[in-house]
Amino acid sequence: MPEDGGAADPALLQDALRGFVRAFGLHQPESTPCGQAIPVSEAHALGELAQEGELRQVELARRLRLQKSTVSRLVGQLTVRGWVERAPAPDDGRGVTLRLTPSGQTAAYHLADARREKFARLLDAIPPDERAGVLHALGVLTEALDE
Repeated sequence: MPEDGGAADPALLQDALRGFVRAFGLHQPESTPCGQAIPVSEAHALGELAQEGELRQVELARRLRLQKSTVSRLVGQLTVRGWVERAPAPDDGRGVTLRLTPSGQTAAYHLADARREKFARLLDAIPPDERAGVLHALGVLTEALDE
């Protein structure tokens, strides 16, 4: 057995991530892990727009790590819901600027509130002396995915 007790086994990482994805509800793309009946991608887009106030569509694609065509469809869905409005970018006629409508701001607020409650419960379920390690491990995993 390896010195790390088998922890370097890719199958162990795969199993651990699979379990996390399922437990957190990420395999259910039509609702958020917080239990809101909105696709996860739409929730992330609303969150980014609520945080920034206004974003170019290409910047939203970069932040969400999605293809431009995927974000274009996503923005179309949010526009149909009445949550996002598009406008030509002031400095580039080909660019598109996005901002939340008042109903989009309300939806984003409710999502953020549900997310805060979910993460507060989740954090409470992690033993206090393990919280820093969990946060560190998530950061390391994110960095590894970025490489």
